[in-house]
Amino acid sequence: MNREALVRRLIFTQNMTVDGAVEMLDDWFEPQAQADQSDLTEENRRQDRAADALLLGRQTFEDFRGYWRGIGDDDATGVGEYLNSVAKYVVSSSLDDPQWAGTTVLRGDPVEEIRALKQAAGRDIVLTGSLALADAVISVGLVDEYRFFVYPTAQARGRSLFPEGSAMRLGLVEARAFDSGIVLLRYAPAAVTGRAGGPWPTPRAENRP
Repeated sequence: MNREALVRRLIFTQNMTVDGAVEMLDDWFEPQAQADQSDLTEENRRQDRAADALLLGRQTFEDFRGYWRGIGDDDATGVGEYLNSVAKYVVSSSLDDPQWAGTTVLRGDPVEEIRALKQAAGRDIVLTGSLALADAVISVGLVDEYRFFVYPTAQARGRSLFPEGSAMRLGLVEARAFDSGIVLLRYAPAAVTGRAGGPWPTPRAENRP
């Protein structure tokens, strides 16, 4: 069966420290520095080839646009080329002109908009950053796989991935260490892996698009 005829997967990808911080208050993450990390770069390129849509909340979209829109010759990592060419979907009720080619603004109910995206033909949809949006889709079980890139540093401050009081069970799909010490942890919801599940977290109230 043609892979694109299947229901698309929603992949949530997030960089984090070993103590679970996802808010980059220190300089532990620098995308351009990954040019010298060939094994990590190849894994990122492989994931990019499997995805044809990028899903973002408004704030993360504007951050990405401000940094990557003018970078088209990033041959070392390929991130700039990918972000400028991939179909981008930004969930926002306030954004008028996205000012980035290939961008569609989703103005309706985020959950229903994303359900519709998953039903359309295509490859993986990647959601990254956008923690308020992530909470909304996690809470209704729309995420098919979680990919955490864990950096070998502790920040000891900043926002963590899941809001306080949330709980869920995940099944490990893959654990892979890179030469830099970064570790990729891939998880699927426990119901998919056949393990006992748990309640989904409640969406955060702050930072809605």
